[in-house]
Amino acid sequence: MELAYIPSPSRGVIHLGPIPLRGYAFCIIIGVFVAVWLGNRRWVARGGRAGTVADIAVWAVPFGLIGGRLYHVITDYELYFSEGRDWVDAFKIWEGGLGIWGAIALGAVGAWIGCRRRGIPLPAYADAVAPGIALAQALGRWGNWFNQELYGRRTDVPWALEITSSTDGRVPGLYHPTFLYESLWCIGVALLVIWADRRFKMGHGRAFALYVAAYCAGRFWVEYMRVDDAHHILGLRLNNWTALLVFLLAVVYIVVSAKKRPGREAVVEPGAADDDSGAASADKKAEGDAATTEDEKTSEAGDEAKPESEVKPESDAADDEARSEAEDAKEPRDEAESARKG
Repeated sequence: MELAYIPSPSRGVIHLGPIPLRGYAFCIIIGVFVAVWLGNRRWVARGGRAGTVADIAVWAVPFGLIGGRLYHVITDYELYFSEGRDWVDAFKIWEGGLGIWGAIALGAVGAWIGCRRRGIPLPAYADAVAPGIALAQALGRWGNWFNQELYGRRTDVPWALEITSSTDGRVPGLYHPTFLYESLWCIGVALLVIWADRRFKMGHGRAFALYVAAYCAGRFWVEYMRVDDAHHILGLRLNNWTALLVFLLAVVYIVVSAKKRPGREAVVEPGAADDDSGAASADKKAEGDAATTEDEKTSEAGDEAKPESEVKPESDAADDEARSEAEDAKEPRDEAESARKG
């Protein structure tokens, strides 16, 4: 008798009236929001404008979803185009089936279009969003838990995943929760990239390449544990070979890029620095105006605080001035009178 295991959801969709709420879709959506939020913070910290990451994500996310689905359908075409299958199911993305390799590849094309429209270097943008993408993958993997898919070999470890569904060839039982392993690995990748970027000031796409290399290292051993049907080449699953190849390319890019373009970009978004300077000048002007107004208020308050004996009315001041002028005019007459008598 198993004392502990991870239960699978009894169903992956809840109907709110006629509207289906799917756990898989929620995981993907939450992941996208987290990636954009973290990417925006990193982009602003590097000197970019707030909101730019979201604007470019409008291009990158749809391209990424299409690319991920295309990769899955192409590599597992027998699920949709073999005898007894309905090819329309290839469009049912909510039922699961996104290949990260296609999502990153075509998502990069969408990001390139968005960056080109804004005059932004794609490598700098990729560096900013890299940890967020890893966190999005960590959240997205829980969609596989809702769908009871992509699990590993049978096991009796306390954290084993219970599979209860028997559809599509599943056999109920306890299996390695490879979705959980990959989710935790992706969180570690995000933390690694954030640390390395702060420590080594990585630029020109190297932070993104580090994310790719680190993810591929984890994906290789997680993929090796999976038992779902897949194409094999020389005894290894297709995704193992893909992870190995992409890992090598990412490492080569880091080495070559560090030699050719060391350091990081001085400017990541044209005009953002001018906006900051203008905002700072406006703030200083506002502070100066506020100080002037405060001085005027202080002066007025000081006059009001004087006793009545020190603050003379305007009419009294005029009388004093006239009296002074009369005294000045009298002095010459007195002198002339004294001289005549003498």
